[in-house]
Amino acid sequence: MKPSRSILDKDPKKAPTGINGLDEITGGGLPHGRTTLLVGGPGSGKTILALQFLVYGALECREPGIFVAFEETSKSIVANAESFGWQIGELQDEKLFFVDAQPKPELIQAGDFDLGGMLAGLEALIQQMGARRIVFDALDMVLALLPDAAAKRREIYRLHDWLLAHEVTGIITLKAGGDESETIGQNPFSFMQFMVDCAVILNHCVVLGVSQRSLRVQKYRGSSFDENESAFLIGKQGFEVAVARTLDRVDAEVTNERISSGVSRLDTMLGGGYYRGSSILITGFSGTAKTTLSGTFAEAACGRGEHTLFVSFDSDGSEVIRNLASVGIHLEQHVNNGSLRMVSARAITGSAETYLVRIKTLAKEHQARCLVIDPVSTWSKSGNDLNVHSVAERLIDWSKAEGITMVCTRLLDEMSSLAEGSSPLVISSLVDTWVHLNYLVQAGERNRGLSIVKSRGSAHSNQVRELILSNDGVTLADTYTAGGEVLMGTLRWEKERAERVAHEAVDDVVKLKRVKLDAEEAELEVRLKSLQVELQAKQLEKASLLRATQSHAGELSRSRTRMGELRGADAEEQAP
Repeated sequence: MKPSRSILDKDPKKAPTGINGLDEITGGGLPHGRTTLLVGGPGSGKTILALQFLVYGALECREPGIFVAFEETSKSIVANAESFGWQIGELQDEKLFFVDAQPKPELIQAGDFDLGGMLAGLEALIQQMGARRIVFDALDMVLALLPDAAAKRREIYRLHDWLLAHEVTGIITLKAGGDESETIGQNPFSFMQFMVDCAVILNHCVVLGVSQRSLRVQKYRGSSFDENESAFLIGKQGFEVAVARTLDRVDAEVTNERISSGVSRLDTMLGGGYYRGSSILITGFSGTAKTTLSGTFAEAACGRGEHTLFVSFDSDGSEVIRNLASVGIHLEQHVNNGSLRMVSARAITGSAETYLVRIKTLAKEHQARCLVIDPVSTWSKSGNDLNVHSVAERLIDWSKAEGITMVCTRLLDEMSSLAEGSSPLVISSLVDTWVHLNYLVQAGERNRGLSIVKSRGSAHSNQVRELILSNDGVTLADTYTAGGEVLMGTLRWEKERAERVAHEAVDDVVKLKRVKLDAEEAELEVRLKSLQVELQAKQLEKASLLRATQSHAGELSRSRTRMGELRGADAEEQAP
């Protein structure tokens, strides 16, 4: 139940509540040593919020607490809180003390009545425990016993002064007149909102048949705070308040790492695949293979050994596994080895906040690095428009902060446009990559096309590719144009066949020409060889003639020399 540590422990004048989101809204927690009023209708979560405040103080802040119950018994409160896993049993008496102060039904007030006796007992308990936090739950139950408004006002001021004198951080819970926040001002104890240092209003209502819970900090003396209404959910660990990105929040870490979409040609179109930690939206009409494309991503992620969470709002997990196996996507093996978790969201009912918190919890439990939500458009039917869009923003912010690569599909209505029409869930402007799937009907066939509308930070293809599903898996094929019309399916096949025939004809012509050129080349080589032989013979003949001439001249010279020797002639007289 630990909240984000981004702003906690920065201001010693504030007492952290341990509630994710509420401490961000209040800038660190409730006013330390002062009083906070918690107002809400039945079932709005006042008791849970107040008890979580005490438990967190005892566990994390070393501030023992006291819970004064005017409505429910302490035994009932502890039993109801067991499902949150707060370990209240280990804290009781020494760090967390419960005081049962429920007025008895048969009690009839006569004469003067005040809270002095109870406060005196609490003072001794505070000194004994060293308590620094205290909660007065459902104070209106005991104040209702007082005879008039003046007496009620007197006891409220007595309690407020007592809290300030003992410098304990106090919470007073008070019932509103109903679910709507507008009725709170009509409560007979509404003047308390002017007296306390901090006032928080809880609202629980139904919008379009869907339960919605919201929280608003009405006032906070001496501190800035988020004045807007924020949705909250009571989950497995207690309160969780939804807040948007705050100014002091550190930007999510970005990386240039690419991961595969599961379709190699789509990776090429994206410049190498999806960015790690990015958000991807796949849109299209029913039957355009949105789930199939999500399945290829999940299979590729599991193949890399990354834990992946696949949340399906349309089908059970076993159905998704069976259906994807027909197109060569085998997820069952990854489910068996624990890398993939399939979750059917059909059983999740409630608001979009319920979906978000449930998915975040599942992702944390599975330690998921990749997430698939199929389709996220289901959330548009889960409450008011502004709330749904806010949930989508926080979903993307959360996934980026956790470094989770998220693929969401969105079902387009048959009458809607690519720009998502008037749907409240306009998520396309928030995501990093938008892949759009569509149909093209021609020549009696319906074929699927894929295009990338945007991909931030990537040089991506602007071409339309035909998406082909087969037993061997998912592939993309080039589309062809003829007379300005895109050809897919059989028409594309015929175009490819015509191009193959034309290519084969060109190949035949080239081969024939090559044979002719080879023959001519061979003929020239033969002629060249014959000329080389003839040239060699002439060269030999010339060399032989040269040798014969040189031999004759030498012999003639030797003969003259010998003749001179025989005649006894002087050397000088010898003929040259």
